[in-house]
Amino acid sequence: MTEMEYNQAEGIRRSDLWRMNDSPEKFRYYLEHPMEQTPAMAFGSACHKYILEGDDFWNEYAVMPNVDKRTKDGKAAWEAFMAENEDKTPIGQDKIDQMEEMKQALMACPLAKKLVFGKHQTEVPLMWTDPETGEKCKAKLDILIHDGVEYTIVDYKTTAHADTEQFNRSIFSFGYYFQAGFYSEGLKHVIDPEMPVRFVFVAQEKDAPYAVNVIEVSEDVMKVGVAKFHELLEKYHECNMVDIWNGYVDDVPNETALPGWWSMDGEEENV
Repeated sequence: MTEMEYNQAEGIRRSDLWRMNDSPEKFRYYLEHPMEQTPAMAFGSACHKYILEGDDFWNEYAVMPNVDKRTKDGKAAWEAFMAENEDKTPIGQDKIDQMEEMKQALMACPLAKKLVFGKHQTEVPLMWTDPETGEKCKAKLDILIHDGVEYTIVDYKTTAHADTEQFNRSIFSFGYYFQAGFYSEGLKHVIDPEMPVRFVFVAQEKDAPYAVNVIEVSEDVMKVGVAKFHELLEKYHECNMVDIWNGYVDDVPNETALPGWWSMDGEEENV
């Protein structure tokens, strides 16, 4: 399945459903007003392609010439380049060099090398219908490993901080735990509901020396992720049925709540 075919296929994807965690209003808005890619997002997409689909990378990207487009010759060279690569995304040689260094750093980590560069299935599409809501869902797994006993989903993430403590914060801040639950549920529906599923992140920093970490989602975190998936899908289903997409408040005001670190007598606890 091509990227275009996957994008056009019916079903809600993880990145869209996660916006329901903010509010249905925001979900609907961003669905109708897709965000433009930031430079950081564009690099992440290119790096993902370079690392996981190296053979196909050059079908989508072309190294742009180092020319001064303000000059006549530079402008002509740039126009010729764009004409020859009109169906490709231009990318600088410096970015290619950086991604190659990141690839080498991954290969220097035995566990990451085994997970990312083994003879596994990559970019595996999943399409299923949730039995509880009847909503269609879709996902695309970076890497899928099956050893005959269990499935392992491997997700490659570029990040500012790959150390275990800080990446664990990212797992909850950016909804990666929810992603693990979403993808695991999809795999079970599509392939085998009884087969054990593990979920592993291969996290790599975007700055030299491009440090690598491998972090497995624990059973407790996976349960929370699965629960969050069902919670948000149910919320999406309810909104979808009546076509009402509420914001932060309905007819009754929300209430304040004491933070967990505040003691019952109103005094901040010493930590």
